[in-house]
Amino acid sequence: MRGIRGFLARLVDIVLIVGGAIAASHIRFEDLTQIRGDGAFITFSVAFALVAFPAFGLYESWRGRSLLRLAGQVSIAWLVVQASGLVLMFSLHRTDFISRLWFAYWTATAGGALITSRLLVHAVLRSVRYAGLNLRNVAVLGVGVHCREVVNKLMAAPASGFRASAIFDTQPDGGAAPNGVPLFDDFGEFAEHIRGNGVREIWLALPLSEASTTLHFVDEFRNDLVNIRFIPDVRSMALFECSVIDLIGAPAISLVASPLPARAILQKEIFDRVFAALALIALLPLLVMIAVMVKCSSRGPVFFTQYRKGADGRVFKIYKFRTMRPHAEKTGVVTQATKGDPRITRVGALLRRTSLDELPQFFNVLRGEMSVVGPRPHAIEHDEFYQKVINGYIHRYRIKPGITGWAQVNGFRGETDRVEKMQMRVEHDLYYLRNWSFALDMRIVMTTVVKGLVSSNAY
Repeated sequence: MRGIRGFLARLVDIVLIVGGAIAASHIRFEDLTQIRGDGAFITFSVAFALVAFPAFGLYESWRGRSLLRLAGQVSIAWLVVQASGLVLMFSLHRTDFISRLWFAYWTATAGGALITSRLLVHAVLRSVRYAGLNLRNVAVLGVGVHCREVVNKLMAAPASGFRASAIFDTQPDGGAAPNGVPLFDDFGEFAEHIRGNGVREIWLALPLSEASTTLHFVDEFRNDLVNIRFIPDVRSMALFECSVIDLIGAPAISLVASPLPARAILQKEIFDRVFAALALIALLPLLVMIAVMVKCSSRGPVFFTQYRKGADGRVFKIYKFRTMRPHAEKTGVVTQATKGDPRITRVGALLRRTSLDELPQFFNVLRGEMSVVGPRPHAIEHDEFYQKVINGYIHRYRIKPGITGWAQVNGFRGETDRVEKMQMRVEHDLYYLRNWSFALDMRIVMTTVVKGLVSSNAY
């Protein structure tokens, strides 16, 4: 059956690739007979696709896996096929026969068709699985809460194609088992149930400390044709949600590392530079007016500069409009502004209350030292103190600090005269890191613009 499905999938891909080429010819030449010498290119691409697509795993089961990732894999595989075809045609000196516009139409049309066909197949399978068909039974062996969470996730996602059929909890904590799923406390009975009911999928939801249990279970089923997958419980060690990466050819679980993938960092980088450039252009008259007001308010420079820590602890110089009269501080001491602080000028009080003193930090964003949204940077002296007394404080610097952040739009800004205040700020920063999305960044930016400029806590 699997061989037939694989053959049909390949046949559909061939039809879509050839059909895309014909459609591109019709769009480009408005005549289906105008394929001409491009027929050789189409043949090469079909042959390359039959070789490359399996290498990218496009004909493997995507049960329970990300559709977004599947679309990405299809796109990459198709682009590799087209690039290989171009190289071959160039080597054979046949590029003169190819219309560049036709090639672009073909690549886009066939690529879109290849992705759409797979999404349609998954949509049909999703409906079938919601109806209780085409499901693969899964037996889960685990410990306490983590075991029940894995089973609950299985039951909450029937479209994934998996169904929990048995549970074996090695250390039951009295928690209720999910309804309708048999719960075993005897290993022999659990193993007999797996073999007697044709279960072909076994998930081990165990902590890393249960290595002996894992080895014992794998050894028990070494002669059975079952898939055994390990879903480790690493919550006690991991600060952020764990991910598995390929590291020098070996799978590695990230326990404590940057929670933002490279794709997310690139998105933020592009948004930051564009937003900062547009903001500086739009705000130029306001910046000039504030600079004049600061200069007239008291003696001293227009800008206040101070060293702060950026991403990965790299030190940079932050820019603000000066809001205080020039004064001397003891070496290694930074005194926070307090309510009614005599050092603050009248203009400075207005700037601090409305956060307009932070606007020059768009220059830091443009320089790549800060982000528009992220944990607010603190004075280095404060960093050294708080990272000793607040758990997880230093992980705020896994990403670039921001002009605004989740803590600030939730009211945690201004003076931190008690450790508890800083604790709440750090908790919000870590929440932001765990739950980052581009939509969350946009929400924070809009909240800052609409109601986040004025705060009673800023003075």
